[in-house]
Amino acid sequence: MTSTEYQRRVRRPALAASALVLAGVTMAACAAPTTSSVTSKPVGFEDVQSATIQIEAVGSFVSPEEGGYEVAGRGSGFLISRDGIAVTNNHVVVGAGTLDVWLGGDTSRTYNAKILGSSECLDLAVIQLPGDAFPFFDWREGEIKTATDVYAAGFPLGDPTFTMTRGIVSKASTPGETPWASLDSVIEHDARIRGGDSGGPLIDDKGRLVGVNYAGNDVHDTNLAIHRDEVTAVLDDLIDGKSVLSLGINAQAIADENGQGLGIWVSSVQSGSPADKAGIEPGDLLTKLQGVTLAQDGTLADYCDVLRTHGQDATLDVDVYRPADGIYYRGQFNGDELEAVQVLGNAGGEDDSGGSSEVAEGDFVSITDDSGSIQVEVPAAWNQLDGAGYTNDDGTWASVIASPDMAGFEDGWNTPGVWVAASPDASAKVTPDVLLQRADEFLAQNCTPEPPAAFDDGVHTGTYTVYEQCGGVGAAYLFLAATAKDGSYTITVAVQANTEADLAAIDRVIGSFIAQF
Repeated sequence: MTSTEYQRRVRRPALAASALVLAGVTMAACAAPTTSSVTSKPVGFEDVQSATIQIEAVGSFVSPEEGGYEVAGRGSGFLISRDGIAVTNNHVVVGAGTLDVWLGGDTSRTYNAKILGSSECLDLAVIQLPGDAFPFFDWREGEIKTATDVYAAGFPLGDPTFTMTRGIVSKASTPGETPWASLDSVIEHDARIRGGDSGGPLIDDKGRLVGVNYAGNDVHDTNLAIHRDEVTAVLDDLIDGKSVLSLGINAQAIADENGQGLGIWVSSVQSGSPADKAGIEPGDLLTKLQGVTLAQDGTLADYCDVLRTHGQDATLDVDVYRPADGIYYRGQFNGDELEAVQVLGNAGGEDDSGGSSEVAEGDFVSITDDSGSIQVEVPAAWNQLDGAGYTNDDGTWASVIASPDMAGFEDGWNTPGVWVAASPDASAKVTPDVLLQRADEFLAQNCTPEPPAAFDDGVHTGTYTVYEQCGGVGAAYLFLAATAKDGSYTITVAVQANTEADLAAIDRVIGSFIAQF
């Protein structure tokens, strides 16, 4: 890229109102039991209530719609051993400061339970009640077939009254990609479940466990349970205190009102977990994990696939947006703690907050170039796009430009926008410093440059320069040139800001760009 190309293409924030909404299905949860005579044998159908529990989690939880609150609400679970081991959903208990449990619908006695092991990807958790004489369930043996009679037990809507509904298995085993889990085998059934039934048992006509209810959709009359085989495959590890496919978050994929995936919302964080040690907080939004954009389909699939590929103990790069302070962060699970991505500081004007950018009001969307090689997050209002690539002496470049007014961005200094270009060819032909010098030949004529600074986001290394007072209108401009650490491509990012809100948009751009060839 030459200075002439920058002059032609780089002259590049009113944002849409933000609306974080839950993607896809609605949460459901199971119930709690009433006591009966206790024996060393599993309960039968007539005593299902006695081995079903109701759970209330108290702690620091943050909802994408309602903000922070202390009581997470009530869910369900069920006992699987005489000595008080019980199964429930990860989303019912993880992140709780205390767990209050009632047995069989009897609210006169409260048990304080502790979490033994959990998995956000499987939406499973095992908890321990104090005591050694509890009624408990056994697991159904043999194949679980379509049309098998099943019953969903629980305490819907947090009511202490025990409830059961009847149905049949409509799909004996199907993948379960939802906002709260990523499962290989889910049972779809029509025994109606409601919010508050999550974690409760799905049983057959003899009271034997078939699965763990975890989600339902009233609109489509869909009721889902984690398949028995998924549960029993990891049960010993969870009982032994080993988390499975877990970084220690209460997670849900969220999307905007148009169905555009925004990331993985963290409702709460388990103390001492990799997420806690990395600096993740309730109310954070995970947007990328190990370079993979998360929740584009409104589910945990991408997040959990990264954990399946690398393992939960691996050092994993993570990008995080924190709506509470409007700042983008980057860090690692099992590695470096989160640090704010604020490369512009006070560029473009005075900032009474002491240098921290305020969040740009409105939605951000993920865009790509025409070839699908580049991804970057930009304000939704920057909705005029040019994704065409080009070729020059350095090689063939994938390219994407976004602005609220493409003509204004290309021809003047009064319109914000972004231009990202990446090439696998350029890595062998030109260094980031040379690309920065070429851009500087044009930009230094129209702006006041700050000294160049090193850039390292864990995926790329390079150099960037911030330019102020551009074009005589006070615009701020950032130009970054970097190479992927694996040497697969060279990338340049050029962003212009014309208002204080645009500065936060620049932080979002710099915190989210990636390419893949």
